[in-house]
Amino acid sequence: MNLDLRKKHALVGGSSAGLGLASAVELALLGADITLMARNESRLRQAITQLDISSGQKHDWLAADFNNNGDVKQAIEGLLKRRGPVHILVNNTGGPKPGLAIEASPDEYLQAFCQHLLNFQEITQAVSRGMKEANYGRIINIISTSVKEPIPGLGVSNTIRAAVAAWGKTLSRELGPFGITVNNLLPGYTRTARYESLIIGIMKKTGRSAAEAEHEIVRNIPL
Repeated sequence: MNLDLRKKHALVGGSSAGLGLASAVELALLGADITLMARNESRLRQAITQLDISSGQKHDWLAADFNNNGDVKQAIEGLLKRRGPVHILVNNTGGPKPGLAIEASPDEYLQAFCQHLLNFQEITQAVSRGMKEANYGRIINIISTSVKEPIPGLGVSNTIRAAVAAWGKTLSRELGPFGITVNNLLPGYTRTARYESLIIGIMKKTGRSAAEAEHEIVRNIPL
C-alpha cells in the first residue's frame, strides 16, 4: 500500500501475536506510531521489537486483560492521557473456545460478549472523542468469515462475531459524519495460534489425526 501514516497513532488490540501483530507490523512499515495491546507483558515486550522505526516512530505497549472490562477501561484512559489521541484503532482479540452452540452455558456467552463487544465498545467510545475533534479516524474490527456463514463447532464465537459485525456497521453510520470510517474485516483461516487450537479441538472431538483434522478445514478453502 502506498500510504503515509507518519504522525498517526495506531492502537492495535490482540497484538502480541497472530493477526493483531501482523497488522501492527504493517502499520508501522507505513510510518504509524504503534501502541500494542494484549494481556501478556512478556510477549508484548518481544512483539514490539518487530516494529519498524525507520521513520522515527515511537512505539509502546499496553497490558490489559480482556476478561476484565474495568482493567481495559483504566488502561485506555491512561494511554490517552499519556500519549494523546488515537487516530487508527484495530479492535481485535482472541476468539471464544470451540464448542457446539446448544451445549454452551449462559456464562460462556456472557463472557464472550464482555470480552469482545463490551471491550470494543469501551475502547472505541474512549478513542472516538479525539477522532471527532480531529474530524479523522479509522476503526477496523477484525472479526471472522463466520459473520457470513457460521463455522461448525464454533457456536459461541459465531454468535458473538455476528453481534460485533452489526455493532460495527451501526457505528459506521453514526461516526461517518465526523470523518471516521468503520470497517469490519472477515479473515478466513490463517495459520495462527488460534488456528492450531482449532486443529487440536477437532482432534479431541473426533479422534482424527492432525493431518486429518487440518484436511477438514483446508477442504473448505477454494484456493
